[in-house]
Amino acid sequence: MSKKAKRVVVKLGSSSLTYENGKLNLIQIEQLVRQIADLKNQGHDVLVVSSGAISAGMGYLNYSKRPKTLPEKQACAAIGQGKLLHLYEKLFCEYGYSVGQILLTKEDFADRERFLNSRSVLNELLSKNIIPIINENDAVVVSEIKFGDNDTLSALVSTLIEADLLIILSDIDGLFDKNPQVHKDAKLIEYVEKIDSKIESLAGDSISNVGTGGMRTKINAAKIATRSGVSVIIAKSNKQNVLNCILNGQKIGTFFVEEPHQLKLRKSWIAYNARGKGQIVIDLGAYQAIENNKSLLPSGIIEVRGEFRKGDVVDILFENKIIGRGLTYFDYDALNKIKGKHSEEIEDIIGTKDYDEVIHKDNLVRKEITIE
Repeated sequence: MSKKAKRVVVKLGSSSLTYENGKLNLIQIEQLVRQIADLKNQGHDVLVVSSGAISAGMGYLNYSKRPKTLPEKQACAAIGQGKLLHLYEKLFCEYGYSVGQILLTKEDFADRERFLNSRSVLNELLSKNIIPIINENDAVVVSEIKFGDNDTLSALVSTLIEADLLIILSDIDGLFDKNPQVHKDAKLIEYVEKIDSKIESLAGDSISNVGTGGMRTKINAAKIATRSGVSVIIAKSNKQNVLNCILNGQKIGTFFVEEPHQLKLRKSWIAYNARGKGQIVIDLGAYQAIENNKSLLPSGIIEVRGEFRKGDVVDILFENKIIGRGLTYFDYDALNKIKGKHSEEIEDIIGTKDYDEVIHKDNLVRKEITIE
């Protein structure tokens, strides 16, 4: 599949761009830039999701370890992001390409209009042969609107622009059947057809001194991307000519194949980007209907929580689990009045009826999450 990938997102982790002391690894960055420029020369659309802003700033502010407080991290990001972008601009210019900086937060994905605006500007940059350099807006972001790691950001960007392939580069070779730092006989898993509980259990929690993402965040990113139709490869960044080898179809790292029944862009946004404005608790009959790809009707609703408007995204709960989410046709007040009622009773109760369904199946996504 890698040979056929036209649009590629390359995620560069902090450990791929900096030394552990936070100083930029100029040799490594130059090699990666050269490879990305060569992919462009071959006709690929390439977007770069780059970590390293905080790490790069650490060196200038004399931090030997990643800072812990939010102001310290933001100060490092404010300095490091400029240094990093200047370096990218200089190096890509040597190979005939210009770059454009895009800084994002969760809000840019959660709000539908901002989501579509982000998509438009990225497509415009690609159409002008510009290489987007994307990062979280670490200098101003707060915990409520923070992705937490650029693995997740890279997956969301991949779904946003409907990429063919996401390449996550870091200091690890890929996914192993056991922890390679502990077990010398650990074997690299070269191909993952489906990310199930067994695959997820193989992810550890280790992170580097300069990064925030371990294997667990990479597996989660792969899950988001593959469900949205994007193949994913996790590989080690310092392998010689790693990007060209991947795009030429060589077996490097771990390849996660895209799911056959993938989410369309609208459903992908509902599942992974939009913020739930409320909750709808359903009964067994409604749960079974959703499992069979049916719409949610008012008769199957037990309880309505939160305040939301028509068109908002709401989470659907059954037995203390979020089993799905979707766009509601009714606001909180109206839904409270018609819950448990049959669709033909809607107009008599609230005076109008535009829809029989509360959430149509085309606007509903299965997504199971256990509530703690």
